[in-house]
Amino acid sequence: MAHKLTRLHVLLFILTFMTTLFAGAMLAGVIPWQNPEKIYLGLPFSITLLLILLTHEMSHYFMSRKHHVSVTLPYFIPAPSIIGTFGAIIKMRPPIPDRRSLIDIGAAGPLGGFIVAVVAVMIGLTYSDIKSAKEIQEGLSLGSSILFYILSKIVLNVDPDKYEIVLHPIAFAGWIGFLVTSLNLLPIGQLDGGHIIYALLGEKHQRVSKWIIPILIVLGILFWSGWIIWAFLMLILGYKHPPVVYPEIPLDGKRKLIGWICFVIFILTFTAVPIKGV
Repeated sequence: MAHKLTRLHVLLFILTFMTTLFAGAMLAGVIPWQNPEKIYLGLPFSITLLLILLTHEMSHYFMSRKHHVSVTLPYFIPAPSIIGTFGAIIKMRPPIPDRRSLIDIGAAGPLGGFIVAVVAVMIGLTYSDIKSAKEIQEGLSLGSSILFYILSKIVLNVDPDKYEIVLHPIAFAGWIGFLVTSLNLLPIGQLDGGHIIYALLGEKHQRVSKWIIPILIVLGILFWSGWIIWAFLMLILGYKHPPVVYPEIPLDGKRKLIGWICFVIFILTFTAVPIKGV
C-alpha cells in the first residue's frame, strides 16, 4: 500500500511538472503543440514554481516527522490553467501533541516557501522588462503586494507606480509564491495561519476564524470577487481547529516571535486585488 501511495505522489509530481512546463512555455510565447522543440523555454517558470511549492510542503513534512505527527508526502495537483497547477497539499493526521509542535509545523511551510519566493522574485526582476504605461495594451495585469512593490523598486530602481513591469517567468513564479504564502497564512480553520493562531491564542482561535469569513466577503465586494470564493471554501472546510493533546504546555518566547513574524509576512505578501484589468 505504501509503495502504491509513493508511486501516486511521484506520478502527480511528474504530471504537474509537465503541466507547469506547458504553462511556462506559453508564458514565454511558445505554443507547445506547434513548436514542441521549444518547450524547454518553460523550464525557468516550471522549476521555480515547483521549487517554491516543494519547499513549502516538505518543510511541513519534515517538521511533522520531527514531532512524530503522522503526515503524507506532498500531493501535487496538475491543472490546465495559466500556471499549470492548483498547488500541492499534504495530509496531516491529528492528534498534534502541543502548541509548540503545532506552531513549528504550521510556520515551517510558509517560512520555507517564502524564502525561496523572495529569491525568485529578486532574480526574476533582474530579467524583467520595464515599459511605460503607453506601451501596454489593454488586458489583465497583476496586483502588487507591499513586499513585491518594495523589491521592484530596489531591484529595478524605478517607481512601479509610473511604469509597467513585464515579469520574467521566474519573477512571475515568485509572485505566485507570495500569493500562495499569503493565502496559506489566512488565520482561519486549519490553514497554516489557522494553525499559528491556534498555537498563539488557543480557544480564541475560533473567534478570530469566524471574523475572517465576513472580512473575505467584504474584500470580495470591494476589491476582487475571488475572495468570495475563498470565503465559500472556508465555510465548506470549516473554521474550527482540533485541540492539541497537551494544551497546558505553554509557548516559549522564540515560538511566539516566529508566529508573529509569520503574520508580518502575511501583511507584506497580501494582495487585495491579485488580478486586475489594465
